[in-house]
Amino acid sequence: MIVDSTLVNNLHAAVGEALNQRDTEAEAAGRRSLSNDDRRQLARMLIQQELKKLDTRRLKDGLAALGEGTAAALATNVFNRLFGLGRLQQYVDDPQYTDIVVNGCDVVWLSKLDGTKVRGEAVADTDDELIEMIQTAARRGRSEQRWDPASPELNMQLPTGDRLHAIAWVAGRPSISIRRHNFAIFRTDQLLERSTISEALFHLLNAMVKARFNIIVAGGTGAGKTTLLRCLINEIPANERLVTVEDSLEIGLEHFQELHPDFVDLETRNPNIEGVGGFTMAALTKSGLRMSPSRVIVGEVRGAEALPMMQAMSQGNDGSMCTIHADSSAGVFGRLQMYMAMTEERFDVETTNLMVSNAINFVVHIVKTDDNERVLTSVREITGAEGALVLSNEIFAPDDTRRAMPRFPLSESSLARLERVGFDAKWLDGENGGWV
Repeated sequence: MIVDSTLVNNLHAAVGEALNQRDTEAEAAGRRSLSNDDRRQLARMLIQQELKKLDTRRLKDGLAALGEGTAAALATNVFNRLFGLGRLQQYVDDPQYTDIVVNGCDVVWLSKLDGTKVRGEAVADTDDELIEMIQTAARRGRSEQRWDPASPELNMQLPTGDRLHAIAWVAGRPSISIRRHNFAIFRTDQLLERSTISEALFHLLNAMVKARFNIIVAGGTGAGKTTLLRCLINEIPANERLVTVEDSLEIGLEHFQELHPDFVDLETRNPNIEGVGGFTMAALTKSGLRMSPSRVIVGEVRGAEALPMMQAMSQGNDGSMCTIHADSSAGVFGRLQMYMAMTEERFDVETTNLMVSNAINFVVHIVKTDDNERVLTSVREITGAEGALVLSNEIFAPDDTRRAMPRFPLSESSLARLERVGFDAKWLDGENGGWV
């Protein structure tokens, strides 16, 4: 429902002032500040009080009282201005949208679950109002962040667990992108139900996790790498201590605390205006290794963090995982060679390949097809390195529909390791490895 933006602004100002006055009085009296939950509850009460005052003024002026629907819409909009993303929040709360992009306050595009894209309503009256709304949200985040001409790019996690990226002052208009995460998909059996994997891959992937193989999940943008990684992580036994390292929090283990009661999630931080206080992915990965983890999970390797990640995988943190952007399972090796050349040590190809062969056991590759399906296309076992080549077997390779089918046999050592955790080698046969 479209509501009067002037009314929303006036109500927002009145309730915001009342909340600030409550904080000032508490500070003067030496009382502790309200918790977030109490502050939200107080805000809802204040909004209802302001709506009653508004109805009283309207009746006094000979106007009809607000209808129930209008009052509810006003209350929601004011609350979202105070604690959410204003008018943008309605799209964040709607599960039918997977991606939300805003190219200025009145140009909104929404990608739906079925792959279609529709135009949305304006989320602010002006670009300045849009900027102020995002700046307010950034200050309320897990760690207060700046978004201004001196720091024109913003990456932050929303309370829903979704990722928000914003950029302004270096673009014609402020641009906001929100990537939705479907936390309802979090186990490998759900991937099987959705035909993202076959039954053979279901058994193989679960056994790879149980056998503590080091796994890289590869794929293109929007292919479903993070969802697949999350599903693999949630097959890890609950007694293990996990440390996740991410540029922007997306894995969302806090949603699955019954599955992983002992976890730490680390997130990068940009330096402040004095140029201090920054924490890079590489530095966080090194820190994670000092936190007694059973496994280290790197959300996405895209630079110098490749080195500490491979060190973690080759020095006792068996069962670690990460994602990487690559167009094929074999393409992962070129990516890692490029990233290792970006480190301070500037590793050459041969050295990188030796480290890859010692650190990584398997690469799994996932794609988003033209008909908007996510399917696993390849499982590749790393077997060694010779000079400029990484040696590997593509255990499952894509057929003409891009779905992974059994191709080459596993090495005897890997198969034995999988069988020790209950894997049945029949799933590696073409007869049993097909898709239903």
